[in-house]
Amino acid sequence: MTAQLMRVKDLTKHFPIRGGVLNRVVNHVKAVNGVDFTIRRGEVLGLVGESGSGKTTVGRLLLRLEQATAGSIEFDGTDILGLSKPELRRYRKRMQIIFQDPYASLNPREKIRTLIGHALHLHNIGEPASREGRTVELLEQVGLSADYLDRFPHEFSGGQRQRIGIARALAVDPEFLVADEPVSALDVSIQAQVVNLLEDLKQRLNLTMLFIAHDLAVVEHICDRVVVMYLGRVMEIAPAETLYARPNHPYTEALLSAVPVPRPGRRRKRVVLKGDIPSPIDPPSGCVFRTRCPRAVDICAQKVPELKKIGPDHYSACHLTT
Repeated sequence: MTAQLMRVKDLTKHFPIRGGVLNRVVNHVKAVNGVDFTIRRGEVLGLVGESGSGKTTVGRLLLRLEQATAGSIEFDGTDILGLSKPELRRYRKRMQIIFQDPYASLNPREKIRTLIGHALHLHNIGEPASREGRTVELLEQVGLSADYLDRFPHEFSGGQRQRIGIARALAVDPEFLVADEPVSALDVSIQAQVVNLLEDLKQRLNLTMLFIAHDLAVVEHICDRVVVMYLGRVMEIAPAETLYARPNHPYTEALLSAVPVPRPGRRRKRVVLKGDIPSPIDPPSGCVFRTRCPRAVDICAQKVPELKKIGPDHYSACHLTT
């Protein structure tokens, strides 16, 4: 089995809600609630779920862009939650992020040579004279040319801006990338190009990646394994092939029922969930999915289901799983 690069254990993030004259903490948004999973070297792990499930918060916690409330994040054997700022800076070189909105993540007042070159300067990579050559190399790696060095972000299309964001993330030769819904803001035809680029880069550079998305059709194309989240908790983990062929958790079944089957005449049974995802301020007791689950029974309201192994590399958090 491939060695683990990252191990996440009981990861929790509660955002305080303040109010009153004294601005005291009156409640918490339970964005992430005891999440466990691993990421293996060289794999693309998909993280999926509806909006509000905690996917993006998990990605930001892994990079320490948010500070966890509890739990542990081991990266290459070291718990990064206990690192000091100087120690964390050394690890940051090994971990980078591709943001969802390529335009908002790029400074509109800086040229592309500066946007990419700044990462090289910040981490003291190469000599000043060689950094422009490295910047050109990075642009070419993502399918752009040196002609774009002196242009500003507004002069590019959305797909080109995302390629620039990818080049910037690759500038420090990271081992691990968090791709936070990197294609959701792009047209469908451009989405395929960017996904294919990420898949090619993963192979050529031996990258490990957490790919966050709500579009399960995209996830199926690029991911080796998939983690399904709902309201801050993990519902199911499985190899992508297993998950799409034999989903176990009723929430996974509902998500997959909306994904078109790429075979003429075949379709999945549609599962329509009732109501909206509950508030993370006051999540349901027991299984957080029970208020929308078509199979819920009494125990679902009383006890949080354990994420248990049900097959080779396949885990599900459902009381009805045998």
